Amino acid sequence: MTVRTTTLANGFRIVTEHMPSLQSAAIGIWVTAGGRHERPEQNGIAHFLEHMAFKGTKTRSALKIAEEIEDVGGYINAYTSREVTAYYARVLKADVPLAMDVIADILLNPVFDAKEIEIERGVILQEIGQSHDTPDDVIFDWLQERAYPDQPMGRTILGEVDRVSGFSRDDLAGFVNEHYGPDQMILSAAGAVDHDAIVAMAEDLFGDLKPRNAAIALPAQFSGGDFRRDKDLEQAHFALAFESPGYRDDSIYTAQIWSVALGGGMSSRLFQEIREKRGLCYTIFAQTGAYADTGMTTIYAGTSGEQLGELIGLTIDELKRAADDMSQAEVERARAQMKAGMLMGLESPSSRAERHARMIQIWGRVPSLEETVARIEAVTLPDVRDFAGAIASSAPAALALYGPIGTAPTIDDLQARRVA
Repeated sequence: MTVRTTTLANGFRIVTEHMPSLQSAAIGIWVTAGGRHERPEQNGIAHFLEHMAFKGTKTRSALKIAEEIEDVGGYINAYTSREVTAYYARVLKADVPLAMDVIADILLNPVFDAKEIEIERGVILQEIGQSHDTPDDVIFDWLQERAYPDQPMGRTILGEVDRVSGFSRDDLAGFVNEHYGPDQMILSAAGAVDHDAIVAMAEDLFGDLKPRNAAIALPAQFSGGDFRRDKDLEQAHFALAFESPGYRDDSIYTAQIWSVALGGGMSSRLFQEIREKRGLCYTIFAQTGAYADTGMTTIYAGTSGEQLGELIGLTIDELKRAADDMSQAEVERARAQMKAGMLMGLESPSSRAERHARMIQIWGRVPSLEETVARIEAVTLPDVRDFAGAIASSAPAALALYGPIGTAPTIDDLQARRVA
C-alpha cells in the first residue's frame, strides 16, 4: 500500500492510498473550516453548512443526491469538528467518479434554498435541544468552554439557539466564500482508487477554484475554570480536563499512553480503583484529545450526588499516585492498546482516508505507520511519570459538574488536593 500526494496549482491538496485487496473506496473532502474558524456571530454556521450539504445543488435535488449514491449501493455523509468539516462517501470501485462528482457538486454548487434552510434550521434546533437533554454529552461542551473561555475553540460546534435561529442564506454563502477555497480543501481517498485518475478528476472539478484570503485561526489558549449546574438528575456528572500537548508536539504520545494507563480500559487505574474495588460508578474513563496547537486530557465519570465528593477525591489521588508508581507493565499495556487500536482502526478505507486528511492538515505530509509506531515505542516509563507529575501538580485544569452536585468540591478544592 502506497500513499501518494499531489497539490494542484491553486493549492488544492490530494492524498490517496491504493489498497489492492479492496473492491470499494472511501473518498471525501476535508475543509479546514470548523468551529474554531468562526467569528462569535457565526458560532454554529460551519455545522449548519454541513447540514445544508445534501439539500440541493444547481443540478441535483436533495432526493437526487441521495438516490444517485444509494442507487449504486453507496453511502454519503458529513461531519463538523472544531478544526474541519468533512464530506465523504463510500462506494464501489466503478462508482468513484460518481462519488467525486456528487461531492464536488454539493461543495461548489449549493443553492441554499430558503425553504430547505428553514427545515434544516428546525432540525438543528432539535439537535441542540437533544444535546441539552443528554448530560454525558452537553457536559463536554461546558468543559470545553471553561478550558478555552471567550475563544472560538471553546464554543459549541452546534452553536447557540439564538445564533442558529438567525442565520440567513447570505450568512451561509458568506462563510463558504470566505473559507471554502482550494487551499483549504484536502481530497483524501483510500481503497480501490488510482491516484492519477483521482488527480485528473480533481483538476477538472476543482482546478479553476480561486484561493481565498481566509483569516488564520487564532492560537488556542487553555485557561481553565469551573462550571457547575445543579439539576435534579439520577446521577451527578463529573468531567475534568487538563491542558495537554497538541498534535505537533512529540509528547502527545506520552500523554496518550498516560491517559490509556490511567483510564483507557478495564485494566486501567481509575476503572479498577473507583469502579471495580469501590463500586462508585458505572462509567469512568480518561482520554487525550489533540488539536493542531493544543490538547486536552479529559476524565469523565457519573455517580450519585452523595458519592461525588469521594469519587473526585479518589480521582485526584490516582493522578498523584501515577506520578510516583506508574509501572513498566502499565506503560507496555497502554502502548499495546494504542498500537492495536490504531492498526485495527486503519483496516477500514474510511479510517485511512480520514487519517491521511488529518495528517496533511496538521503536518503537510502523511507519516508512515512505521514512523508513528516508532514514536509510540520511544515513550519511556520516566517520560510517562514526568508527564503524570506535571498533570497532577501544575497543569491548568477545567472542571464541569452537572446534576445533584450541591456538596461537590470546587476547582480550588481540587487544586489544593493536587498540591497537598
